[in-house]
Amino acid sequence: MPTQEAPVDKVTSVLVKDTEKIFSLTSEVEALQLGVTQENQELLVTCISQNLGFAGGNPVAACLIYKCLLHWRSFELEETNIFDRIIQTIASAIEVPDNNQVLAYWLSNSTMLLKLLQHTFTSAAIPESRGCMGGGVVSSLDRQMQVEAKYPATLFKQQLIGFLEKMYVMIRDNLKIEVFSLLRLSKQYIRHGYMTQAQENNVPQQDLIGHWESIVERLSSYLNLMKANNTPPFLVSKLITQIFFFINLQLLNRHACSLVVISPFLFILLSDDCRYFVNGEYVETGLAKLKNWCIEATDEYAGSAWDELSHIRQAAGFLQAIIQKQEMTLDKITRELCPVLSIRQLYRISAMYFDDIYDMSSVSSDVISSMMIRLIDDLTDGVRSDSLLEDDLSIPFTVEDLSKSTEQGDVNDIDTLALIHENPSFSFLLTCGEGSSS
Repeated sequence: MPTQEAPVDKVTSVLVKDTEKIFSLTSEVEALQLGVTQENQELLVTCISQNLGFAGGNPVAACLIYKCLLHWRSFELEETNIFDRIIQTIASAIEVPDNNQVLAYWLSNSTMLLKLLQHTFTSAAIPESRGCMGGGVVSSLDRQMQVEAKYPATLFKQQLIGFLEKMYVMIRDNLKIEVFSLLRLSKQYIRHGYMTQAQENNVPQQDLIGHWESIVERLSSYLNLMKANNTPPFLVSKLITQIFFFINLQLLNRHACSLVVISPFLFILLSDDCRYFVNGEYVETGLAKLKNWCIEATDEYAGSAWDELSHIRQAAGFLQAIIQKQEMTLDKITRELCPVLSIRQLYRISAMYFDDIYDMSSVSSDVISSMMIRLIDDLTDGVRSDSLLEDDLSIPFTVEDLSKSTEQGDVNDIDTLALIHENPSFSFLLTCGEGSSS
């Protein structure tokens, strides 16, 4: 009599076969999904390799990268190469240290993308009542888009910070180089006594201030470039402020006497050929142009740049105050007229001053004597007064500063129709459900 298979064994056999089919189908689906994902990743890299421009004030590339990564759940993956590919794309794009257009474009995109990551990663929790990054970058997605980022995502964020800082420094240094070359021309112009000769020969004023206008033009050119690439005003103001400080120290350090500390432009004002009242007027003219530039740029973009010229402003003003000098006391000079300048700087100005137009002397001999006594006292007390200023090579902002600095539009406001028309794989950009798997 044939042995009958137990009902339990039959069920088990069927379950095993069905499970094998499920595993097989699951593997096929996963392989298919992986293929689609890799294909879409290739598409993303290809797209961001081009200049996608801006929409609603937002850099399209940054928004596209963010929404794709969110849709693919890339932030939550323990292993993925998509972040490396994005970083490589950016690194390749900015291998043009003298192309400010490209640098400004990626600076803006990196800033926007960092703001989005700062908001999205759960370690960057914010009050529910506020918009993302303190500026409503993703507004309606605020509470939906929080994810626990895995190591590849956090590493990506750190690399992005490094690139942002690098691009900021590259743009800043490019502007420094251009401004420096113009300052050298200005220095030579004054050192060789051209200002006095020009006054005697009635040279038109426009010809005398050409160097200042060239500096202002370079500042405006960079400002317009940053605006065109929607660089946050916060970043622009930091850059401009550092450039004004650079103007100060360059004119100090290249020409300062090692025995005294003199502020920016002071050696130009005080060198053997240039310690004249007329050169004070020349600097005052330049300062007026820089001040007008700051006013036109507005505080939003110029920041505290004008304050960085406080030394030269006070020095030039001191040289111009020809009528009151003989009546001034040291206390009035140090507290009211030139509070920023050191005693060494004031002594240098006062001792070398010569008024080549009104034939007037400097401060009284009593004031000069008082300055000498103060200098000796400082030396006796061990008061240190450095002769040179050091350039500010710092990165004057943090990611937190950026995230709180400016308000930007909703990430969903970008115009995606053209992208989707050309690449249907980006159709998910039309939805708000980026948190789900594809």
